[in-house]
This record gives sequence, C-alpha cells and structure tokens, in this order.
Amino acid sequence: MAERGQEEKIRCDACPVMCYIAPGKIGACDRYANEGGRIVRCDPLTILDRRVAKGDAVKPFLGPEWDGEILGGEEVFVSGVGAGTTYPDYKPAPFIVSRKVEGADFVTVVTEAIYSYCGVKVKIDTDRHLGHETATVRSNGEAVGHVTTSEYGSQMLSLGGVDHLTGGGKAEGRATCDALMRLCNREAVELEIDDGATVVVEAGQAPVVNGQREERMRVGCGSATIGMFASQWHGLVDEVVVVDDHITGVVSEHQAGKVLGWLDTGIRIKGRRSTPGRYFRVAEPGQGWGGTDLDDPLAILNPWLEKKGARPGLTLLMVSTTGEHHGYYVLDDDLQPREAELPEALKPSVALIAENCEPALCTVMFQAGAGGSLRSGVTQNPVKLTRSVQALKTRVTCGGAPAFVWPGGGITLMVDVLKMPEGSFGHVPTPALVAPLEFTLSRADYRALGGHDASVRTVSDILKHGGEYGSAVRVVEGE
Repeated sequence: MAERGQEEKIRCDACPVMCYIAPGKIGACDRYANEGGRIVRCDPLTILDRRVAKGDAVKPFLGPEWDGEILGGEEVFVSGVGAGTTYPDYKPAPFIVSRKVEGADFVTVVTEAIYSYCGVKVKIDTDRHLGHETATVRSNGEAVGHVTTSEYGSQMLSLGGVDHLTGGGKAEGRATCDALMRLCNREAVELEIDDGATVVVEAGQAPVVNGQREERMRVGCGSATIGMFASQWHGLVDEVVVVDDHITGVVSEHQAGKVLGWLDTGIRIKGRRSTPGRYFRVAEPGQGWGGTDLDDPLAILNPWLEKKGARPGLTLLMVSTTGEHHGYYVLDDDLQPREAELPEALKPSVALIAENCEPALCTVMFQAGAGGSLRSGVTQNPVKLTRSVQALKTRVTCGGAPAFVWPGGGITLMVDVLKMPEGSFGHVPTPALVAPLEFTLSRADYRALGGHDASVRTVSDILKHGGEYGSAVRVVEGE
C-alpha cells in the first residue's frame, strides 16, 4: 500500500522505514520503486520450474506461444524471491498459491520476510588456526560475530544476530547487515579475527587465509590418520608421527600399530598424553604443521630412549593431516633425527593422505527466526502456524530450498544459501535482512489453522495479473 505525499512522492510501507519515493526513483533498500505513481518491486517474482532441469520444452509464461495451460503441481513453484513483504503484517501474504500435487490440494504462502533476528553460521574447511574460540570477528573494523566451536576439519564462525544488528552503534549494525547480505548472496567477504587470521569467505569457494588459498581439508585428526594408513606404512618405516593441533598420533604406541605388531621405538612426545599413541597440545595453534604454530616438527620431540627401542639408523616419517607437510628422518649415533630424502616406497602413502582429503570450501548457512508477526500473513491465529510447523504438517522453504527448523518453541530455521536462487537476499535500513520464505501445507490444514482462504490464487492467475507490487516474473531452474 502507498500514500501520496508532497511533490508526487509516494510513501512505501513495505518496511518500517516508510520511505517517500519520488517518481522514477527507488527507496533506501534498493528493492522498491515509484513507477508511474505505484510502488513496485524492483526484482521480478521468481518461479522455480523443474522442467528446465529436465530439459523439457518450457512454454513462455504469458508469451504468444502460451496456450493458457493450468500451471502448478510439482513442476512449477512460486518462490518468495521478489514477492514483496507482508509488512506491516496486518494483511495476507503477497501470494497465497493453490497447487495440486498428486491429486491433492495444497497451498503455498509466499512472502519476503524482514529479519531482525538473523545471522549466518559459516563453516570454513581449513587446518589452519583462524582464532581462539569466542574471538571477535570483524568486517570493515566493526564487530559482526565471533569464532565458535570448531568442528572436524573445519573452523566455525557465528555472525550477525540481533545484538550486532541492533544492539551496537549504527556503524556496527550497518557493517553486520552488509556482511550478512553479501555472504548470503554468495559474494566474497573479507573478515578479520581479533588476535587471529584474516580470511576471505565466499559460499561454495575455497577460503583464503592470510592471503593463501586453501586447497584441502584434513583427512582426519592425527589419531584417525594413523588408524587409516598404519597398514600402508608397516614394514616401510620404523616410526610415524602425524602432527595435529588437536590430537597428534604416534603409530608405534597407537592401537592400530600394536595390532599390526609395531615395535617400540623409544620416541617421546611433548604435550599431554591422552591414550596410547594420542597426544593433546603438542604445540600452540597456528598456521604451520597440522594447524599448529610449528615450522619444524622436530620441536615436539623429547630425547629418544635407547632402553625403549631407540637406535642409530631408526627411520621416522612425520606428516601433517593434509599431507601438505612431511619430513623423513634417520637417527644418528647420538639418537638425533637427521633429515633425509623421502624414500620412493613412502611417497605413495603421503600422496594417499592428500588424495583422501576433500576440497576445502566455505559453507554459509542462513539462520533466522520466522515465528514473529509475519505469521499474520499466513493466518489470523499465528500460533496455529507455529504448531503446524512443529507438527510437520507445514513445510518451510526459503526460495524453494528446504529449511531445517529447530525443535522447540518458535520457528527458527536454517538453510544453505547455495540451494537458494542467486540474489535471494536484500535488506532494509533499519537494519535487517530480507529473505524469501514459503509455507506449504494441505488446503484442508490451511483452512483449519485459520488461513486467509479468500486470498488463495492459482499460479496462472498470479502470472497473468501479478500482485500488489507488480507483475514482473523470471523463471529459473528448480531442483
């Protein structure tokens, strides 16, 4: 809805800012414009068509070749991208679409949600230390999140959230909103971590840590690497140490080595011994061997014990969990390891570690709370929608991509941005993110939860007449 103001400007009420937009101009969000005295959405409504992926013939919607066939069902899906918002939430969603799926009547409620409670979880595949847990993550100098609990072979960041968007100063809120929107739209964003690394993150691409592009994630921790490859080394080398920031493995002590009949070597490792062949904190975290601060792996060795099996000529392979670093050593007469050339027989085993490492990538998961007032665009009794989602009667998608909904109260969703159409995300200057959202359920269940049944329309009608914010449409491939 829009109201006329002075000098033919029109007030846009699609978000709380309520810009007055002059003819031919766009609002502060770059999403709505004044076109001929009417507020229109700048981006077209996005239709997902599975027939594109199948290679089937697709007749142009509303074009001269369109024969007026009824569109809907499982092949064509109206997404929330470009749909417009439900704000200020007293009215039905921009599009409430009827569909027939295998003969059953379904309804999809389509909107673009304005999220103040939102953020991203970023998974960065790297062995390198990015920063200590809870360290502040910054974009353009402003705090936008923090380092959170590491996962297996990956560093994790938690970015955004209402405290950064609205709880700090204006600069912090704007920087947070900008970083979130660019990450969700698959753009590269440089992040600085306090007392840590600088990392460039782009969804689906390799991370760049301190200017160095990562190639692969670790095959496993040091102990797991011993378990996987001990048989490859048996009989070719006397001792193997897999250097790892978390769990360094020693094959002669490890259970895998014992089962294979590995002899004691008298090796002694600095750090805290966990169980046989597994050591914690052999060094500090960093950018070196196995995510440690080591340039020289021999720094983790204490003097060798002759009475435990150490002898001149004993051979030692030290390798990282990605195979990126490796060294071969031979004990001299003083039981000091001296570097030597890696024997040809051992080269395939080092290469096998690298071969078993998956490509290093960045994953961006958008997370948001959809349990607020936008539910009024679906039903006059919002809590019934929440209960329907929790009971798995209502399916939640974002731009057609399946969303994981967290158990418990509310509708807290999480979705992989790579599964959504490109350019799905926008913003409003409050600041907050705008993202597509769809609720799909049976027509009978929709009526039971008090849905806006009088506003239900067919896909064909939507394509022919458009909606409150215009009639432009684009068709993209649907999964």
